[in-house]
Amino acid sequence: MVTLPAGMEIRADITPEFARILVPEALALVARLSRAFESRRQELLAARVERARRLDAGERPDFLASTKAVREGDWRIAPIPEALKCRRVEITGPVERKMVINALNSGADSYMTDFEDSNTPNWFNQIDGQINLRDAVRRTIRLEQNGKTYTLNDKVATLVVRPRGWHLDEKHVLVDGKRISGGIFDFALFMFHNASELLARGAGPYFYLPKMESHLEARLWNEVFIMTQEALGIPQGSIKATVLIETIVAAFEMDEILYELREHSAGLNAGRWDYIFSCIKKFKLDKDFCLANRAAVTMTAPFMRAYALLLLKTCHRRNAPAIGGMSALIPIKNDPEANDKAMAGVRSDKARDANDGYDGGWVAHPGLVALAMEEFVKVLGDRPNQIDKQRADVNVAAADLLHFQPETPITEAGLRYNINVGIHYLGSWLTGNGCVPIHNLMEDAATAEISRSQVWQWLRSPKGVLDDGREVTADMVRAMIPEELAKVKALVGEVASYDRAAVIFEQMSTSESFAEFLTLPLYEEI
Repeated sequence: MVTLPAGMEIRADITPEFARILVPEALALVARLSRAFESRRQELLAARVERARRLDAGERPDFLASTKAVREGDWRIAPIPEALKCRRVEITGPVERKMVINALNSGADSYMTDFEDSNTPNWFNQIDGQINLRDAVRRTIRLEQNGKTYTLNDKVATLVVRPRGWHLDEKHVLVDGKRISGGIFDFALFMFHNASELLARGAGPYFYLPKMESHLEARLWNEVFIMTQEALGIPQGSIKATVLIETIVAAFEMDEILYELREHSAGLNAGRWDYIFSCIKKFKLDKDFCLANRAAVTMTAPFMRAYALLLLKTCHRRNAPAIGGMSALIPIKNDPEANDKAMAGVRSDKARDANDGYDGGWVAHPGLVALAMEEFVKVLGDRPNQIDKQRADVNVAAADLLHFQPETPITEAGLRYNINVGIHYLGSWLTGNGCVPIHNLMEDAATAEISRSQVWQWLRSPKGVLDDGREVTADMVRAMIPEELAKVKALVGEVASYDRAAVIFEQMSTSESFAEFLTLPLYEEI
């Protein structure tokens, strides 16, 4: 039996093991933070909606006149702790027990354990994930599976936690009759159980913050950090957070985001897949905006190149780490030629980031750690980072960030690929798995968002024309959905969630309204 703080309700099962996470003092911290900051969260989410309305009406983002002094000021973030100075390779993955052990043992410098895009946020995953991280921090985590025993090596990666973004609720927990922030729930439980333990072990509570759309959203996280450190009696500045720049609007406020978090900042990350999705979402009604097949939109596309270089320059000017984004390629078994091509793609991606000046980059599979490390070590040698590489040669204007190319080709194969990935990912997500290898790429919510948003936009854009001259139409998409569903089922079997996924994908891609995030309606189904 769990004793709840006054005004809190939990609408989910609490097993004896879950009760060790949901202790009264931890829940009291959740309730305190929720009461202090929920109204501000709702105001910021309303501001997103209003901003989206203006963008739909034709407004274009620009650097803010009101914060010019911050951009031009000569300031730096607080010093980076020793445990975060070397981040040449960061591996990412969900908070599942085997993944946690394998990622910490992978040889990467850091492991971003994920309550967000690579995780289905059902009640079991969220609380079981907290159990796994509690045990990992104390180095007691262990798994017996299929006759094998998994335990931690003597040397492990630095743990960094990604809570859910501001837009996601935790529907199973209510405070004063209202759902609470999923991000605050994830953050507060992790902090309560692990912050002091991590500090005692020479590290600290380190986080990745997703889906930010403005410096005011960063300010809110900073205020959450200050109150939490005070409540737990740990020194101010103990928390360090890296912000994922994965929305086009946040790209215009990178200096300001670092400034708001300057006592708690661990730099920025170029979250490329969500960034592409954000561009489609923000300019979905612009008749002049239309991106080519997903596979053609790479980090060398003009708008992506501008974003990557601006992030790098901004971070290093402020003495902050710049971390490169995810290469979605993964090792391919039983096809040496395809595997060689995939590995060459990963190598090229990491070599570009390292030579540009990035301090590290992401991989999604333990089998890629050594390859990525090799490319960064070629450039860095034995240095932990290259923050001294200032890139004064980089000059990025607003027009460069908005130079959306390529527009072609859009092909039937590209359209079918988007439909196939959308159905496959949604079906897996509904079964509880938010990180799925599909067509030799590691798909999470961010990559699936690109697929479903492209289909929606191609249906409505005058540029939504296949390379053979056919317009992309709702009837065409509806005809392809059962065909692609059959291909997915040939791989996964007869699982009801994939039938449901096909229905959801059709609704999302053909409805007049655009769902802001695919995870929002999906969350109501689990």
